[in-house]
Amino acid sequence: MELGLYTFVENTPDSETGQLLHPSDRLSNLLEEIELADESGLDVVGIGEHHREEYVSSAPSVILAAAAARTKNIRLSSAVTVLGSEDPVRVYQQFSALDLLSKGRAEIMVGRGSFIESFPLFGYDLNNYDELFAEKLDLLLTLRENETVNWSGKYRPSISGRNVYPQPIQSPLPVWVAVGGTPQSAYRTGALGLPMALAIIGGQPAQFKPFADLHARGAGENGQEPQALSINSHGFIADTSQEAADIAFPAFKQVMDKIGKERGWSPMSRQQFDASIGLHGANVVGSPQQVIDKILHQYEIFGHDRFLIQMSVGSIPHKKLLRSIELFATKVAPAVRKAIG
Repeated sequence: MELGLYTFVENTPDSETGQLLHPSDRLSNLLEEIELADESGLDVVGIGEHHREEYVSSAPSVILAAAAARTKNIRLSSAVTVLGSEDPVRVYQQFSALDLLSKGRAEIMVGRGSFIESFPLFGYDLNNYDELFAEKLDLLLTLRENETVNWSGKYRPSISGRNVYPQPIQSPLPVWVAVGGTPQSAYRTGALGLPMALAIIGGQPAQFKPFADLHARGAGENGQEPQALSINSHGFIADTSQEAADIAFPAFKQVMDKIGKERGWSPMSRQQFDASIGLHGANVVGSPQQVIDKILHQYEIFGHDRFLIQMSVGSIPHKKLLRSIELFATKVAPAVRKAIG
């Protein structure tokens, strides 16, 4: 199993001190975190795209390019690129350039996005949310299969006999689709012969098994080979379970309560949080052994090929985040790989 990190580069007031980092300092910390992940042997790092004040991640490909210059082995992915409000040609060019800079370590993870700010920002109609994604994914896949492109669509101007450069080292450039909770998306991803990242950030992971089954069914019913599955979850690791929960809860609550206020959810209680970090809950928070047990428990459900953890749900103090990454790489990852064989 591949194990790695993803982040939206949250920059909220520190849950302990109330201090807010300058975005430049937050990015400096992020690059140090990615360097540690690379040096410690983790497989993947993903940078998500958000266009909100509390995130410093509106341009993932730029951040990943900086990371490419400071790492040697770790794969560099978006997590996700909000494809419905992007131009697929520019996405392909940016990640092809990243692939060249990183000597073949780039990936694109596309999705429809958990926030909507990018759509009015770039002049797109939210009523066309799903159609935009489907059409632009079709163009992105056409780009990676053909150096000379002929393509027509409804929302994006057609391309007639144009060449797109640069071309990446990898052929084809890996494209994953991130799915949150839409059955049609899971089936479509399999039908297209694409790997799927399943975001599990609430409820019980076992409830998401039908999405993995639909992904496999979509591939099988459309003549595609079985494709890889990633589980992407919120989490945090410390030396003890109590320490992990005590560090993570204030940061998690700060972020989830803000989103909840916008979407009509109740504030997160400590009791709810503690329930979510149990073996059958969604949040992967605890000591190294607890996290090992949880990943292996989910592997029994999904048999997945990759697990990515978002440790910075809210602003965790930098040194504590580095320690969490260290524990994930040196304690959790070797044990999970050995158990799975």
